[in-house]
Amino acid sequence: MKPPVPHWPSVRGRARADVVPLLLTALVVVIVTALAGTVPALLTSTADEAVRDAVRRAGDAADVTVAARWEPDIGDQGRFRMPRLAEDVDALRDRSLDQLDGDLRGALRPPVAGALSPTLNITDGSLLRTLRLGYLSYGPSAASGSSGSSPGTPGSGPAVTWVSGSAPGPTVPAADGNVEAPALGPPWTVAIGLSETAADRLGYRPGDRIPVKDRNGNDKDIVVSGVFRPADPADPAWRLAPWLLGPVEGSDGLGTTRFGGLLSADSLPDARLAFESDEMRRTVWFSPDPDVLTLDSAERIARTAVNLKATSASTSSFDTDATWNTQLDAVLRDVRDQVDAAYAQASVLLIAVLTTGVLVLLLAAGLLIRRRTPALAVARQRGAGLPVLAVELALESITVTLLAAAVGVASARTLIALASATPEAAAGLAWIAPVVVAAIAAAPALGVVAAARATRDRRVPANRNARRRLLRTAQLRRAALELTVVFAAAGAFAALYQRGVQPGAAVALPAAAPTLGVIVGGLIILRLVPVVTGLVLRRSLRSRRPLAVFGAARAAESSHAALPLVTLVVAAGLATFAFSVSATVEGGLEDGAWRTVGADARLDLAPSESAPASASASASASSDAGAAAASVVAALGGQPGVSRVVAAQVTDGARVVTEEVTATPRLVVVDTSAWREMLEGTPLTDDLPSDIPDISVMSGGAVPALVLSGDGSLLPGMKLQLLRDSDDSSSGSGAIPLAAVGTAPAVGGAPDVVLVDVKALAAAGVTSVPDTIWVTGPGAERAVTSSGVAAGMVLRSDVLRERRDAPLVAGLRELAWASAAVMLALGLLGFALSAASTAPARWQTLSRLRTIGLRPRDARSVATAELLPLTLTAMIAGPVLGLVLAGLTLGPLSLRLLTGQSADPLPAPPWPALALVAALFLAAARTVAPLEAALRRRQRLSEVLRVGSL
Repeated sequence: MKPPVPHWPSVRGRARADVVPLLLTALVVVIVTALAGTVPALLTSTADEAVRDAVRRAGDAADVTVAARWEPDIGDQGRFRMPRLAEDVDALRDRSLDQLDGDLRGALRPPVAGALSPTLNITDGSLLRTLRLGYLSYGPSAASGSSGSSPGTPGSGPAVTWVSGSAPGPTVPAADGNVEAPALGPPWTVAIGLSETAADRLGYRPGDRIPVKDRNGNDKDIVVSGVFRPADPADPAWRLAPWLLGPVEGSDGLGTTRFGGLLSADSLPDARLAFESDEMRRTVWFSPDPDVLTLDSAERIARTAVNLKATSASTSSFDTDATWNTQLDAVLRDVRDQVDAAYAQASVLLIAVLTTGVLVLLLAAGLLIRRRTPALAVARQRGAGLPVLAVELALESITVTLLAAAVGVASARTLIALASATPEAAAGLAWIAPVVVAAIAAAPALGVVAAARATRDRRVPANRNARRRLLRTAQLRRAALELTVVFAAAGAFAALYQRGVQPGAAVALPAAAPTLGVIVGGLIILRLVPVVTGLVLRRSLRSRRPLAVFGAARAAESSHAALPLVTLVVAAGLATFAFSVSATVEGGLEDGAWRTVGADARLDLAPSESAPASASASASASSDAGAAAASVVAALGGQPGVSRVVAAQVTDGARVVTEEVTATPRLVVVDTSAWREMLEGTPLTDDLPSDIPDISVMSGGAVPALVLSGDGSLLPGMKLQLLRDSDDSSSGSGAIPLAAVGTAPAVGGAPDVVLVDVKALAAAGVTSVPDTIWVTGPGAERAVTSSGVAAGMVLRSDVLRERRDAPLVAGLRELAWASAAVMLALGLLGFALSAASTAPARWQTLSRLRTIGLRPRDARSVATAELLPLTLTAMIAGPVLGLVLAGLTLGPLSLRLLTGQSADPLPAPPWPALALVAALFLAAARTVAPLEAALRRRQRLSEVLRVGSL
């Protein structure tokens, strides 16, 4: 059997005659290929940038730290001074470097080793000032073979210049060797250096002693040996102890100022003797280098960090083994969850675009074959076999598709290069393949079928039962196809709700749930449209207006076309879905910012790190902190544009005991009436239960509380016990009885919350110290920014802007808008192809009606009426299906991981986008008929009356 030989003149002639449909096919392939080839690479690049952004935002929390005790210094009568402690610090750093594998070493910056002292209270006046001592030592780069030089030399700290005095030295002569400090002797003298700023603020010069006490009220002997100026204030080592460079306001509580004393290798042994043996541990800090992190390397680093923490010594052990600790694995785990969610959402949008593109390609192939059917029938009658026609059509479609795909891939590579991303060849080809296959196979398959039908000799059976049997067979085939789509959609929804969209080979089915749902909706509408148009036709037959009859008749006849209607429903519905994704993310970001801040602005006051020495001192300190917070509240409340100012004590990880479990919720102590009034003027008022009981008065010896629990461990009606720290001398010992009388609203997005009133808690004998101040009103942010309070400022606009600019969020929103725009363009193109397919028959009928008196304007009206079912379906049914599918599927897509909410955001209807969809399809329907009439204005009457000429 000879292989089929194509007739090249026929191939070239058909291509020249149908150049417009072929160009439209190529255009669809280029657009979809460019988008599908670009997104996987940009998603990978965005995921890497998200990892870097998360590590930068985490700051110190992402550091890998190694801590170890020093060798015991207990002697017969006291403690030995060990002069080589700085060498022990360097030895710990070197051992830590040896334990790091290649991945972790290459992703960490040069380590900084050292030791930090507990916080001391400066007692030379009424101002709340604290002092903390610190020793810093540089080490070699953590990255083996790094070409960059270390900021400092091993064993030395950051470079400084001593402007007066000298570097801290030992307080005992070198000849004394390992001297022993008596256990009950006077405080051991420690020499420190002060920065110029700190020395000017404190008023101390070399040789002066700083009067300080520790948390237990014990005096310490601190002497200033010199005043220094840092050679580079931006040196990375100072990031670990910024208070060494200058005073830091509010680090140890509202109204306090922390100062720092720099230790040297010579004064470090004295500093250890000045404190308890384990109060100053040697520590090594490794900071991740965000610029070299990628998602893959971050996952390997996370596994390494977990192994190091699991195999290191316990923090409660009393040996000198190193203890590894880091939150880098938790940071990277959160980023991995966000990347997985973004991958799922991108997969959903890409499948929607690919499906719309394939349907439009089928429409373009149908138009092409409809134009070629007479020529294919003639070729078949002249002896051309079906295999030959299939080869000819396949060669044409392969040439056009591959050229278009090459242009699309080149466009994708250009976009990827402009975005400085790495091309993902395998992932891009996997997404491009469905469009390429559809573009290649559609025209040859439809052409062979059309040629076979045009030249077959099968007659229509004269037997009515035979005709009915053929009709039922066709109906069963159509029903089987539709049921297949319905079952596939059901399976996709089941997979989506059971496991969500996870990266990997099984991503296609659950990610296709929205698309399959819209297709099922389109099939249902396909069944309903003929019924509706039939009813309209029967009603119009009673009308005296012939235009209504003609238009309804044409509309009823064209409403049976399945592919155009389904294509337009899918395009409009999935474009609406993409717009809904963007609108929901935007609404979720707004809601998440409100929930995170709790108001328009928030002040976070640092808790005091230095506990007073006695109960009276503790009460005095609490009173001073409360008075300072009250003064801040009064000052902010008097600012213009400020509606409400509420102070509260917010404690994370409070210990609450029930009859069955011990929970660690967020404890909020606040004036509930003032707090409720504040929330009523914000979007957070929806979180307030309608029947909040009064919890400001104790009842039955217990403090009434509102509870919220994510796992159901805290429920209204329970009897609770709030445990207090044993060293809190101000509140005495024992637990505080609580009575859960209602449900608490979410505070700051915490899943578990216990909310009590400050007055009820005070009646129970417990004094709360506010550490959080919420401010609402149009002038809240300006008032907080200009207040000058030394506290952490959290502005809702800043939180919202940071989350909007986050790589994954920005990438998802851009992809949603791009996908919606592409699907809208494809939908309009599909509408034009559908109109072009039915244009010959439509205008042949209308032209004949013109011979009996129909005016050109009336003909255009009838043509528009024929296109009305497609237009109304795209304008109404498509957006409705898109909104319904958004409500059903956005929950499992975990948008909350990107919006910063504790619960899934509520689907937000994109009203402006819906109006845009309706306007575009309406404009297309109003444009098609005049355009077709203009193209046929030179048509002669003889051509109109000649059958088959149009």
